[in-house]
Amino acid sequence: MTPKIIAFDADDTLWHNEPYFDEAQERFCALFQDYASSQEILGLILNHQVKNLPLYGFGIKAFTLSMIETALQLTNHQISGKGIEQIIAIGKDLLQKPVELLPNVESVLQQLKGKYKLVVATKGDLKDQHRKLHDSGIGHYFHHIEVLSDKTELDYEKMLGRLECHAEDFLMIGNSLKSDVLPVLNIGGHAIHIPYHTTWEYEKIDFEIQHKNFKALTNIETLLTIL
Repeated sequence: MTPKIIAFDADDTLWHNEPYFDEAQERFCALFQDYASSQEILGLILNHQVKNLPLYGFGIKAFTLSMIETALQLTNHQISGKGIEQIIAIGKDLLQKPVELLPNVESVLQQLKGKYKLVVATKGDLKDQHRKLHDSGIGHYFHHIEVLSDKTELDYEKMLGRLECHAEDFLMIGNSLKSDVLPVLNIGGHAIHIPYHTTWEYEKIDFEIQHKNFKALTNIETLLTIL
């Protein structure tokens, strides 16, 4: 594997993210515990998120709007203004969470910088992702930042065009098999999966990946041993 460009997903690859969403959903379920079980509420939120992806995309603002729609459904549109305000507060709290790097991330970036062109390729809200990258203190390791509306094959192809990079010279590293691995392999690139201990339901797949350009690692530090 001799990539010219190495791209890293951000959330749950460089820093913690999903636990904050889990906490937000727990707060939401507590607000509406008299209307449905937590499992039912989480299912409704996910359904609204998936349905809204073509309109809202990914990120905290989209998540907040989907929570509001879920609340309207649960209460048969009888939710009060105060109830809406409480949901917005959950979203605002998410937007102000501290950025906590995952173990060994910065030391690995230090050793890779100068040897490869490093890129961040992530989904989510543009302003929020730039805030997190700034607050993380690791932005200077990266040559280029891409906040994508999605991570389809076409999205990656467009990004590689902007980077003037052939797919066979590109390596993507992330925690999502669905977003960070499969589309990259499908266009001829290389991909490494580094799992996080919790994964959003939308990002899960139910089959194993067998591909000559794919590797699964247990942690980011192991990356240094295969490059």
